[in-house]
Amino acid sequence: MRLLLLLLSLLAVLTSGFAQAYKPKAGETVMKLEVEGRGDVYIKFHMKESPKTAAHILGLVKSGFYDGLRFHKVDNSPKPYLVQIGDPASKSGDLSGNGGSGAHIAYEDSGFSNVAGAVGLAHPLKNREDGDSQFYMLLDRSSFLDGNYTVFGQVVAGMDVLKKIEKGDRVVKVTVITG
Repeated sequence: MRLLLLLLSLLAVLTSGFAQAYKPKAGETVMKLEVEGRGDVYIKFHMKESPKTAAHILGLVKSGFYDGLRFHKVDNSPKPYLVQIGDPASKSGDLSGNGGSGAHIAYEDSGFSNVAGAVGLAHPLKNREDGDSQFYMLLDRSSFLDGNYTVFGQVVAGMDVLKKIEKGDRVVKVTVITG
């Protein structure tokens, strides 16, 4: 009997990394990224503070745009910095990070800082008026990004998963959950 309890406890500990869950509060809109072999990441949208960006990303999620994409940028050196996804060419293994959906989303000042877990709309260097489908998730505070990128969300569960992501890891499915 003790052995059975020990084995069940061990199994619970080993699978806990894949068992995160987040239940949105009333009025919250959350995006769930299922990362193959890693677990789930939950991102709460700043709907009121970044309405155009949030609506664009949510539309892409609902169309299945992000399903099967790979993380094309993971920057951990010299310190943990960010992971980035959103280039449709990554489905076929092209991790250059040069593509998008074809939209042009202008910068919105949401008032949120680039803290650990912040989610921002990526854009070409020196052109904050040309965001699209690519977004980053910060692994650590990066205040030098403040005022240059629309921070449209915050990781509310799964930071442990985010920190394990490697370049080329695949997102199986992305869904929207509302509270």
